[in-house]
Amino acid sequence: MSQLRVRSAVSPLRRQPAAEVPLPRVDALIADLRPQDPVHCLRPATLAATARDFVAAFPGDTLYAVKCNPDPAVLRALWRGGIRHFDCASPNEIALVRTMFPAATIHYMHPIKARAAIREAWARHEVRDFVLDSTDELAKILAETAATGIAGALGLVVRLALPKGEAVLDLSGKFGAEPAAAAALLRAARPHAARLGIAFHVGSQCLEPLSWRRAMDIAAEVIDAAGVPIEIVDVGGGFPVAYPDVKVPALGAFMAEIEDGFERMNLVQGDAGAPRLWAEPGRALVAAGGSVVVQVQARRDAMLYVNDGVYGSLADAGALGFRYPARLIRPDGAAPSTTLRGFGFFGPTCDSADVMRGPFFLPEDVAEGDWIEIFQLGAYGACLRTGFNGFDRARIVEVEDDALTSARARAA
Repeated sequence: MSQLRVRSAVSPLRRQPAAEVPLPRVDALIADLRPQDPVHCLRPATLAATARDFVAAFPGDTLYAVKCNPDPAVLRALWRGGIRHFDCASPNEIALVRTMFPAATIHYMHPIKARAAIREAWARHEVRDFVLDSTDELAKILAETAATGIAGALGLVVRLALPKGEAVLDLSGKFGAEPAAAAALLRAARPHAARLGIAFHVGSQCLEPLSWRRAMDIAAEVIDAAGVPIEIVDVGGGFPVAYPDVKVPALGAFMAEIEDGFERMNLVQGDAGAPRLWAEPGRALVAAGGSVVVQVQARRDAMLYVNDGVYGSLADAGALGFRYPARLIRPDGAAPSTTLRGFGFFGPTCDSADVMRGPFFLPEDVAEGDWIEIFQLGAYGACLRTGFNGFDRARIVEVEDDALTSARARAA
């Protein structure tokens, strides 16, 4: 089938967009190919629809966090869904987005950047917004953008550190300035910024809408202490998605707290215009738009040996213990049992840490040679693959199936 692309390890940034071709359904694809390597299935319609929903709900600019899944097919689908802003963290991500979408607005949202990367982003790719969390980074940005000799309206966004929260993945330890330092940074950056902002991140897979309002209250105190007008409040990412046994509040609940928090900040309009909200969703935009199909290579009671694992696209299922919805694919032979059982997975490498405990609920008669489709892997799946132990081969394909397949698997 011509729409398939073979990928190895971490190469999505080097692939050219595929030509438009009719999309297969997953079951027919597996029956035809009988793949021996993992197959990553992307659902462009789901990705575009999810993007449209988020853009419509969020009262500001939606910046897709490219690190979550940089595959060109994913980026194209999000663009169709209305995404026009991109949160990039490296020169490769910036170059990819600028090549694909010349009219996109790119924001360099990594708080620590190489000097050459700043110059390249500013002069070559017309990136104008940069995040920072220290006086050293501010000095670096000012020096390297000036060194290019190219004029532009510089946007500076100060990353605020937050107290440890309730998110599944706490992100309070690596980046961010403490409140007093953040206020001083805002004052120092104001004379150089055409747009000045404050940013924070409540943590990944955050299930508590009030976390955003509390963070915005802290940000408001910092802005008051700084005593300078700002134009941007970046509420970061962390918007959650549904996994088995995880109840996720409606998207509107998060947006209501963000809107209320923004109103409570009572920001004044400066010379650069009215303050504006930004958000940096990643997982919430793309998780439902991807799955991986693995093959069972052996069974040992309630443990299945499969051909993907923690060094491939199932890293979060291993180290973080994420449970994903799954279903059995058996193209021929006896119909699968209707009785489900919880299984764990062993990955293909020789490392005994290559294990995903789950449980993943599948027909109790799953056997060697069966295939399993694992859902909600559009986020931090294929992009985390490594070449460890030589198990770096996988295929990637866009499919027609919509999110109903995933919903049916979750219901099981």
